[in-house]
Amino acid sequence: MPCTVVEYSGWKEGYPCGYCASAQGKVSSGMWAHSMTVQDYQDLIDRGWRRSGKYIYKPIMNQTCCPQYTIRCRPLHFQLSKSHKKVLKKMLKFLAKGDSSKVAGDVTEEPMDSHREDAVPCSCVLKNESDISQSELKPLSVEETERVETEDNNEEEEMKEEVTMKKVESEPPQTCLDKDSAGSSERSDSAKLTTPKPGKGADLSKPPCRKAKDIRKERKLHKLLQNQPHTLEVSPSQVEPQVLLSQNSKSKANQPKSIEDFIFVSLPDDATHQLEVRLVPVSFEDPQFNSSFSQSATLFAKYQMAIHKDTPSECGEDEFTRFLCDSPLEAENPPSGPDCGYGSFHQQYWLDGKIIAVGVIDVLPYCVSSVYLYYDPDYTFLSLGVYSALREIAFTRQLHEKASELCYYYMGFYIHSCPKMRYKGQYRPSDLLCPETYVWVPIEQCLPTLEHSKYCRFNQDLKAVDEGCIKELGRVRVLHKRTVMPYSMYKKRRKGPSDEASVQQYASLVGQTCSERMLLFRS
Repeated sequence: MPCTVVEYSGWKEGYPCGYCASAQGKVSSGMWAHSMTVQDYQDLIDRGWRRSGKYIYKPIMNQTCCPQYTIRCRPLHFQLSKSHKKVLKKMLKFLAKGDSSKVAGDVTEEPMDSHREDAVPCSCVLKNESDISQSELKPLSVEETERVETEDNNEEEEMKEEVTMKKVESEPPQTCLDKDSAGSSERSDSAKLTTPKPGKGADLSKPPCRKAKDIRKERKLHKLLQNQPHTLEVSPSQVEPQVLLSQNSKSKANQPKSIEDFIFVSLPDDATHQLEVRLVPVSFEDPQFNSSFSQSATLFAKYQMAIHKDTPSECGEDEFTRFLCDSPLEAENPPSGPDCGYGSFHQQYWLDGKIIAVGVIDVLPYCVSSVYLYYDPDYTFLSLGVYSALREIAFTRQLHEKASELCYYYMGFYIHSCPKMRYKGQYRPSDLLCPETYVWVPIEQCLPTLEHSKYCRFNQDLKAVDEGCIKELGRVRVLHKRTVMPYSMYKKRRKGPSDEASVQQYASLVGQTCSERMLLFRS
């Protein structure tokens, strides 16, 4: 039976930050995981931890220069924004026709995690994070985040309105009486209708334009009335549209397209390109992983040098292996789990027989957790960072069909103090993790407070505390000389200075449940 074995390395403070370029503002705690169960890692990320290779780290939120809030999306209720739809349509157009032209106004977002906390040997001495080198992104203000939610629903109506407007323009104008026209007998002679000069306003000799939305509603109402039984003795103006629409609810409504409707579209037989997405377990014992390793490592180096300006020595095969192939997660495949099982995977994007992108993900009991993405810079025009995130959201929805508890997509960290990292908040609906009580709070409730302070407690219940906090230090499980024992027993056997302060710090960060389940290695 798999178990978790960790070595806690304590706090590291005063080292460079890749988000604000501070030379010594970053503060975090970390531990090296020799092995880890998927349930333990699930519980750790629900307390603000995150992995980079086998190194598991947690920002000290009230002390670090750029607080990093764990963010998760709710895929079962995911709302595609206009920009998301543009990316998906652009990909389909490229695959079908080979069109690689950029859409005007496109925003290139960073992949769903463009930064890394470098994995290191057991000494846990971290290298500096790479500087951000992606194109500037528009900061996500509070007003913009509220607009993102409504854009999705409005787009379908706008498309219909455009079609309706074209039909209306071809029809003869209809008379529409408003308050002014109804009271025309009270007008003075100076208010007679005259044809204005070109460029001087509306033509008052013609009736005012009607909104396409109103025309569409009227036609819908008229059609519903025609379908009602002949015993209806009231005029159309006396019937509430909402009543008729509810009566007609059984008919197929014009629902917005789902994310699957955009992704899983059948391409024409003469499509220019073919895209295949393969899910490969991160294991050198897996034939697919082994056969694609060299190509994948080469792509990683190309991405790191072009996007993050790494030197060849910083992104060789050893660095690639340590960062994205070494995983502490023990693969599990229970009957009630997803068909692929739980563990670490590479989601490879094959275009015409070659890999153009790889999304590194962890499939956990309650979520798909995005670890990193690297792609071929030659295909930047396809917005692969956004596209891969949308594919991973759709993948989470697919896994949920077999494993009902697996229903979240974890996007790493949301960093409001760094405008370039706010794009993750555009995947809605999403939640941020309260750094004090470890409860999830909708991001809409968090943004106003983040505008005033980079560190915030999101839980508004001032009496609420961390329910998973350490209560009995003696119950922490310890691995000493290949023997598992509670810390209370190890403390009696230990020789030399007391390590109680370090164990207390470790237990408070991982929580009581994990501290009693994981094995803390002590020499």
